[in-house]
This record gives sequence, C-alpha cells and structure tokens, in this order.
Amino acid sequence: MQGEATPHEKYRIIQEMILCDNNELNISWLCDLAGVSRSGYYQWLRTGKEREIREGRDREDFGRVLEAYRFRGYDKGRRGIYMRLLHKGIVMNPKKISRLMKKYNLFCPIRKANPLRRMAKAMKTDAVADNIVNREFREHGVRKILLTDITYIIYNHGSRVYLSTIKDAFSKEILAYVPSESLEEDFVLETVQQLIKKHGRELRTDAIMHSDQGCHYTSISFRKLLEDKGLRQSMSRRGNCWDNAPKESFYGHMKDEIDLSQCKTFEDVCAVIHDYMDYYNKDRYQWDLAKLSPNQYYEYIMTGVYPLRGLVSEPIPDKDSGAHNDPNPTSK
Repeated sequence: MQGEATPHEKYRIIQEMILCDNNELNISWLCDLAGVSRSGYYQWLRTGKEREIREGRDREDFGRVLEAYRFRGYDKGRRGIYMRLLHKGIVMNPKKISRLMKKYNLFCPIRKANPLRRMAKAMKTDAVADNIVNREFREHGVRKILLTDITYIIYNHGSRVYLSTIKDAFSKEILAYVPSESLEEDFVLETVQQLIKKHGRELRTDAIMHSDQGCHYTSISFRKLLEDKGLRQSMSRRGNCWDNAPKESFYGHMKDEIDLSQCKTFEDVCAVIHDYMDYYNKDRYQWDLAKLSPNQYYEYIMTGVYPLRGLVSEPIPDKDSGAHNDPNPTSK
C-alpha cells in the first residue's frame, strides 16, 4: 500500500494548480481538499528560497555520498559510506547519510543467509585437535589467532572456484589466500606457505591456526606443516559454525560484494578475488576497527599512531593488543 503524500508534496500540487491558466479553484478549498491548513501553505510559500538552498546542499552532499558508495566498485551501507568520507577528510553525520540515501533512493544490498555454511563435512578421525581458541577471537592480540577456512564461488552458470584464506582474528586482515579449480589439499598447504612467506616474522611465537574439522585440516600433510612452522592447531567443535564465525562472516560479505557477472574463466574470477582482497585489506573500513581498514588498524596497533586524529575522537588501543610494542613480536 502506497503511503499518503507528505504536506510538502500537497503544497506543491496546490501551487501547481493555482498557477494553471484555467484554474478557478481558490486556495482555501484546495487546502481543505488536501487536508492541510491554509496558513501552512502560505508558510511553505514564504520559505521557498530556504528550501531551494537546502535542496542544493542536499544534492551536493549526496554527490559525495554517491561517490563514497561507488568507491572501487563495491556497494556500501551507511557506516561504510561514513568511514569512506572520513578517510577523505569529510565528517558527515551517519543520520544525514541515511536521510540522503532514503531521499534519493540509494539502497545497499542486504546480506543473504548462506544455506551452506561449510565447504565440506567434517570427517571422523582421531586427528581432531582441541578447540583451544574457544571463540576468544580478539582477546589475545595481533597475529595470535589465525582463522582458516575454505569456501566456493559459483560463476558462469555453475562453474566453481574454491578459495582458501587465512585471517588474523584481531586485525581482521586477510594474511594469505589461494584460489583453486579443485579441492585437492595442495592449495590449503600453499595458503600456509604463503602466510609464512609474507608474515612469518610478524607471527607470535605461540600463534594458533584455527579451522573446522574438514579433511584438509585433519590431514597428515597439514598437521605436519603446522608443526614444522611452529604453529599450534585448534579446531571448531563438530558442526558448530559459531566456533569460526569471523571467517563465515567474511565469506558472506565477500560473496555479497563481488560482481562475477562478467567472469567466464577461472582467471577472470581470480582477478576479481585479487581486487577484492586488496580492497578489503586496504580500503574496506570497519566500524569496530576504530573506523580503519584492517591494514591501517594493524599499523595503528603496532605504532600507536591513529591516522584519523583530529577528525574523530581517538580510540584507546586494546589492552594486550601489541600497541606501542616491538613490531616484531617473535623477537621477544
């Protein structure tokens, strides 16, 4: 059911009718018919210039909102727009952003529920590790809890690309990722090798790799690789998606935000994935990361220098997060 017109819309219609050359209706009758007061109509006429000025400002501000919304080709909600503007040195009230989005019919896609939370069912095996993490994802600081999982991405009418990633639970950075055309365990091992190559010096000496109980993570090769690299292993309880919820959330957001409509080949999808990972780590600002991107948040925690100082109140670094510490925790 369509809602009733607002008083401003009614005033505009009355004005248009009064200005018609063949109009024989008086203002009082039209106001009574529309259910508005005549004094209200005259007040609306007197404030016309002010409305034009406000409308001009709204159009100008909405242009900034739209630019932030479209930044790097990924749609954003109110908070994402607010943080993008903030990083451009523009402070705009989130309520104003919502008002402008509603006024000019700009909508952000809502995440859909993921019907398949797991890439593969867990296998019954004696190699299941204890759940050391126990959902304490951010209590232990940077480079301590490393979350890994596999998902699949469907493109070109049913073709699949499998994706293995490793995420820092504290900074939310994607530290390593490997797409694959098959589910063979090699690409999962390659993800760990990539992690060590890129971030080995940053890892805490007691770092934990947390996963589900999938066959890739209970395999001899995977467990041996973690042991060789000095990483402890932790696993979610069987069938409990909440034990690795941050990874599930990341995949859900990624699938909602990437555009695969033009992807015809595995290489096409890889290019989209590479661009998204770069965007996510560098430019996808997150509200609970002090309005910073994952990479910026890591730098802030390690150096104590907040990049948005002066634009918003500076947050207090998390206790035990590593802020102001030696940037190479393994040296301790």
